Amino acid sequence: MNKCFIGLILAVVTIFGLPLPSHAEVTDYTSPKKDSAQLQYQDILMLFLLPHIDEVVDRHYSHTLKELPVVYPYFVDVIQVKRVNGFRGFHFVITLEARPVVGPHIPVGKDRLVFEVAPTIPGGMVKLVEYKHLETYELPTHWQDIVK
Repeated sequence: MNKCFIGLILAVVTIFGLPLPSHAEVTDYTSPKKDSAQLQYQDILMLFLLPHIDEVVDRHYSHTLKELPVVYPYFVDVIQVKRVNGFRGFHFVITLEARPVVGPHIPVGKDRLVFEVAPTIPGGMVKLVEYKHLETYELPTHWQDIVK
């Protein structure tokens, strides 16, 4: 009787295509749901700043991890942008929060980076003003072997 009932339920679900709950859905509800000009500008900014972010994050995590984490542009949030020298000036201070990951996007921490961006900065247009490690996340047991 039980097997027949389960078979009948499965047949109905298959025929009518009723949605079954899945645990594989996105749980980050703060992510943008559609494209916008602001999001495009932020993504362009991340491509420009990503090598500088990677350098700082690698330097910090090299002391605690055997495998360096990766910072993906979509795991960096722009917290604040300030124009230093007034309207149409090209000197900015940009505050970011990054969530570096290892392996299959396992977050290892949260970091705040403050960059100064200006054409007058010697040796390039980007200078790290401040770095602060905000949080360390515990890795799953099967990733503990990368911890120093």
